[in-house]
Parts: sequence; structure tokens; C-alpha cells
Amino acid sequence: MTADEKYMREAIKQAKKAYAIGEVPIGCVIVYQDKIIARGYNRRTIDKNTLAHAELQAIRKASKKMEDWRLEECTMYVTLEPCQMCSGAIVQSRMTRVVVGCMNPKAGCAGSILNLLQMPQFNHQVELTTGILEEECSQMMKTFFKELREKRKKNKQ
Repeated sequence: MTADEKYMREAIKQAKKAYAIGEVPIGCVIVYQDKIIARGYNRRTIDKNTLAHAELQAIRKASKKMEDWRLEECTMYVTLEPCQMCSGAIVQSRMTRVVVGCMNPKAGCAGSILNLLQMPQFNHQVELTTGILEEECSQMMKTFFKELREKRKKNKQ
């Protein structure tokens, strides 16, 4: 197992926490010097807060741990491609690298719709690796939304 797979498994554990509370299963960990310094999972519905994405939760914790807003030499592992808000925060944090499980063709801004992480116009670009444990990350999302549709259909009846 590669280091990327090892840490993506940790991000998947975070996604499963979101799943367990009825949130879209997105999980994230941030690694510095081969140690997890922060974890996060999606909490938008529970917290009733647009900003409660897994990546932002983890960035907040990592910044506190590093005692700096700059997360240079850190790598983020996230189960789903970051949106425009999270991609912007990743660039702003000066994160060195992002590893993505599965892509998000409807809202992803690390290559699907845009690639905010690597725009040469910004003063910082992020190294990007995609497709790590892609099938597992993708399947979790598909299962979640399938169950959600079934639940909504049942509630309508």
C-alpha cells in the first residue's frame, strides 16, 4: 500500500462519519511530515452552514496545529474533488499538494469544471494527484445518493 492509499483510507474513515450522520460522505485529512495533523468531514446539513465542508474543517484544524495560516509542506487527502470554495481556500493556505479520490464533474474545481489549484495566474499552484482509491470513494457517493433518493421516494408515498 502506498502512502497515498494509506492516507486516503483515513480520509474515507472521515467520509464514513459524515455518512453515518446523514451528510454527503466527504472526508479529508491533512498530512505534515508523514503525520496526520487534521481531519474533517462534511457537516453542512448538521451545522446548517455552507462553510462546513470537510476541507475547510480540516484546514481550520491544521492551521491551529501549525500555528500559521500557511500550510506549506502539507498534503490534503480528500475523497471528492474540491469545489470552488474549498479549492480557493487550498490555494490561499499555500498547501503543497492535494490528493483526490474521485472527481466531481458537476462541481469540481480541481480539474472537472475548472482547475483553480493550478491556475498560473495565481501566486501559488498546488501539486495534484487524482484517482487514489477512486472506485471506493465513488461507490460510497453513489450508494449514499441512491439511498437518499429511495428515502425521499418513500417519504412522498
